[in-house]
Amino acid sequence: MTEKELLYVEDALGHENIMKSCSKKVSGQLKDPILSTYMGELEQKHTELFNKFLNLL
Repeated sequence: MTEKELLYVEDALGHENIMKSCSKKVSGQLKDPILSTYMGELEQKHTELFNKFLNLL
């Protein structure tokens, strides 16, 4: 993996980590159960994407 590719993967990991934590935080704050469930699903999706990027290393 080139240095440029490594920087891209590290950047993507950071973004996915932020999205994962934001989704989790918002999911716990929402009172609407449908929106809360949706945000929980987004958290799972970003966790999966984070793990896929991590596996590239």
